[in-house]
Amino acid sequence: MAPSRDEVFTTIREVLTDALGVDDDEVVAEATLQGDLGAESIDFLDIVFRLEKAFAIKIPKGELFPDDILNNPEFVDGDKVTPEGLEQLKAAMPHADFSQFADAPFVSKMPELFTVNTIVNYVEIKLAAA
Repeated sequence: MAPSRDEVFTTIREVLTDALGVDDDEVVAEATLQGDLGAESIDFLDIVFRLEKAFAIKIPKGELFPDDILNNPEFVDGDKVTPEGLEQLKAAMPHADFSQFADAPFVSKMPELFTVNTIVNYVEIKLAAA
C-alpha cells in the first residue's frame, strides 16, 4: 500500500532537513528549495539521491528538476520562457504548480516552481506508477 500524502511529506521533510541543514519547521509545503530553504545546485543532486533511497524509486536525470529546457533558444527568448517553452515545462513537470509562473514566465522566477509541495507531488506520482 502506498504511503499517505502526510507520510510522503514527513519523509520529504526529513530528507530536506538532512540535505539542507534546515529546521523541520522551515520545511512547509509552499517553501521554495532555493529561496526559502537555501538549496544550491549541488544540493539538488543530494536531494535526488536521498529521495531515491528513502522511497526506493529511481529518478532519471532531469525528471524532477529539468534544466535542459532553459538551455534551448527555442524555449527561451531573452529573460522569458516562450509559450512553447512553457508548454515543454508543463509537460516535463506535471507535478509543479504553474498558476503564478505562467502569468510572468521569467527565467529568473523558475526556481519558485521548485517547492516542497512540488517534490511531494512528484514522489506521489512515482509511487503510484510503481
